[in-house]
Amino acid sequence: MTVVTPFYDKKTQCLSCKHSYTTTRIRTRFVKLAGYDSDFCPLYESEEINPLLYNVSVCPRCGFSYTDDFTKYIPPVLKAELEKKISLHWQPQDYGKHRSCEDAINTYKLAAYCALIKKEKKVTIAGLYLRTAWLYRKISEKEHERRFINLATHEYIDAYMTDGVSGTLMSETKLLYIIAELLRRQDKIEEAVAYLNKVISKQHLSTEPKIIEMAKDRWYEIREIYKEAKTT
Repeated sequence: MTVVTPFYDKKTQCLSCKHSYTTTRIRTRFVKLAGYDSDFCPLYESEEINPLLYNVSVCPRCGFSYTDDFTKYIPPVLKAELEKKISLHWQPQDYGKHRSCEDAINTYKLAAYCALIKKEKKVTIAGLYLRTAWLYRKISEKEHERRFINLATHEYIDAYMTDGVSGTLMSETKLLYIIAELLRRQDKIEEAVAYLNKVISKQHLSTEPKIIEMAKDRWYEIREIYKEAKTT
């Protein structure tokens, strides 16, 4: 009788050098979700069976790292840049097996660097930074978590100001909310409130009532903190 484990090998092909390799993934039926943090960080019941650890595919030959959010095509001029800035310095290593949190953090940093060179959408780059912050939170590295939250915030704000959410799976409501929440986590309260107000003001147009409620919850939390500060 074959025992089915939570992990399986997924065959993939490097978008850059076209090398075929396998990388570990987790079977969905084994994933047990306990909830979410207020910035959408998923909380899993198992430390080990955590899909966040395996989102990034890393080519063992050239080092190009990417997620399913990346566009598949790489223009020749950008492929040359990737070879110059990554592949020429790459020491062959295999991230295709079981990963620790530290391993996963390295893969996200690699993917973020590749995404910058490849000129991926700002929302995609921001998502890589945010997931890096979540993993640092998981191992209680608060300074590094804050640093990557800051990087994610800048990319999300740039996305809102420029290319928006077109061609991504993120709605404008969610984008505005995540900007507000990340600003709040950096104690940039006035800026956070401004973005929360943008979310709430669009509630009649939104098809995401849960996010509207989350925005209101954050707004009320901030108001209560201000009230307490005035009475002490």
